[in-house]
Amino acid sequence: MSNLTILAILAAAAVLAYLVGRYRSAQVAKGKTTGIHSRPSYHGAYLAIWTVVPAILLLAAWTAADTPIFEYLTAKQLPESYQEKSEAQQSLTMNVVQSIADGLPRLTPREDEILRKARYGFVTDETARDVLSENGVILGSAPDPEVIQAAVYLADLRAWARIILPIVCFALAAACFVWGYRNISQTLRARTYVERFITASLFAASSVAVLTTVGIVLSVLFETIHFFQLVPPQNFFFGTVWDPRFSAAGSGGSEGQFGLLPLLWGTMYISLVALLVAVPVGLFAAIYMSEYAGSKVRTMAKPLLEILAGIPTIVYGFFALVTFGPFLRDAGATVGLDISASSVLTAGIVMGVMIIPFVSSLSDDIISAVPGSLREGSYGLGATQSETIKRVILPAALPGIVGAVLLAASRAIGETMIVVLAAGIAANLTLNPFEQVTTITVKIVSQLTGDLEFNSPQTLVAFALGLTLFVITLGLNVYALYIVRRYREQYE
Repeated sequence: MSNLTILAILAAAAVLAYLVGRYRSAQVAKGKTTGIHSRPSYHGAYLAIWTVVPAILLLAAWTAADTPIFEYLTAKQLPESYQEKSEAQQSLTMNVVQSIADGLPRLTPREDEILRKARYGFVTDETARDVLSENGVILGSAPDPEVIQAAVYLADLRAWARIILPIVCFALAAACFVWGYRNISQTLRARTYVERFITASLFAASSVAVLTTVGIVLSVLFETIHFFQLVPPQNFFFGTVWDPRFSAAGSGGSEGQFGLLPLLWGTMYISLVALLVAVPVGLFAAIYMSEYAGSKVRTMAKPLLEILAGIPTIVYGFFALVTFGPFLRDAGATVGLDISASSVLTAGIVMGVMIIPFVSSLSDDIISAVPGSLREGSYGLGATQSETIKRVILPAALPGIVGAVLLAASRAIGETMIVVLAAGIAANLTLNPFEQVTTITVKIVSQLTGDLEFNSPQTLVAFALGLTLFVITLGLNVYALYIVRRYREQYE
């Protein structure tokens, strides 16, 4: 029985327990609702919670633990020679075992009998491979009998788990139902228990974001520490050459091969060009729509402008590669400028167009939220509309506008596809906006693409780059928070 089926049955049990709990509370109250501490609905919710929640927690714990436990038990079935292999070879063997185990449920009884005979050498390994390949299990070579034996053992463990897990979950739900049913009485504080459960659920939901952030940071941090054990930090942070291809796996790499500065410069350079395009255009558009445009124009213009945010970034990349990049190259050639079709200018302008809605839409909402009393007071003192916008509305909305610009900057810093297609992959340290550069995100993708081991500096450098990008984004948020608090104190 699948986990989804178990959850569906538990959901039905929760509804039934709720109805039974309401009926039970009416019984103990003897028709007088004032004779019990909590309303019947709270008693129903109390019994439903006790019926379902323990079983769901057990199901979640089992789902999280069954894979590592099964892999550990399966590895014990392999011979001692398997334990002497490298970590990569052990992982490869376990992948073969899992592939065979995944295909076993699709076998007919006759095919299953053939495969189980292969465990003891009664049929050839090639015959076993043919049986597996006919059922969608593709193996490069004939599996060893030990591997088949481990796969059959793993498949048996999974089969037993599919039988035992529903029984245990439903038995636990039934036991908790009986326990909760017996606890329902006139003095039971069901409302208190239910509200505590809801409070705990809300706290758990609010903790998801924090725990996710902590998990991401720790996972990246540990791999970054491993990288700096192979490559000196000064070579990474102060290196001016990015060329990790010629460093042997496991070696520290020569000086400058993992230099961060070209990637960091490319990231900041392209983001700066994008913000120079997006901030003025987006802010002026927001001012026009909130202060000057009529209701009909605003109703049409704002949705059309926000369509830019819904276009996939790969489409922007194609547009930059096929249309805008060649246009800039040809336009530059007419005035004697050597502009590459893939350049900082191409990527920055196209990315700036992409993030215009992040500035315009948020700034429009923020400017519109400025109290009308500030406008009326400014007009009462004789200020014109433009003076009111410049000296009253924009300063009052500045904290929110800073947040909108920060969101746009974070979007630009984390962009990948536009940079790949419009700026290239060359890590150059140049001031010329007409040349190719690349960014940190592009190199993170390239270093994690391919058949590399996770103990080589070529792969681990991606985690160091990710941690660097995280620190940069965190610094931008802290600085923006400082600006927001400073101006809020002034206008509140």
